[in-house]
Amino acid sequence: MKKIIYISLLFFATIAYSQDFPEGMVAVEFNASFNKDNEVTWLSKLTDCETERVDITADSRWSKDYKIVVVPTIVIFHNNEEVKRFQANIMMTMEATKNEVQNSVDEIVMQAF
Repeated sequence: MKKIIYISLLFFATIAYSQDFPEGMVAVEFNASFNKDNEVTWLSKLTDCETERVDITADSRWSKDYKIVVVPTIVIFHNNEEVKRFQANIMMTMEATKNEVQNSVDEIVMQAF
C-alpha cells in the first residue's frame, strides 16, 4: 500500500512540477534581480504568445531545471516543451531583437498547422 501511495505522489508531483508555464506558446524571460537593468523591455509586445518573467535568484530550481547559464535568457515553450532559446552576450544584455524572437514565434505557430 505504501508503494502505491508513493508512486501516486511521485506521479502527481512530476505532473505539477513539469507544468511551470501555461499550455500553448509562451515566451519566458529568465533573468536575475542583480541584472534588472538589462531586462528585455519589449517582451510584453510579442504577439501570438503569452509572456512571463522568472527571477532565477528567487529560486535556484529555475536555473538548474532550465539550464540557464547567462541572464537574460528567453526561452520559447510550446505546450511546455522548449522550442527556441535566445541568450544574452557576455555583458548580460540580450542581443536578439524583438523581430527575431517574434519571427521564431510566428514560425512555430505556422508549423502547428
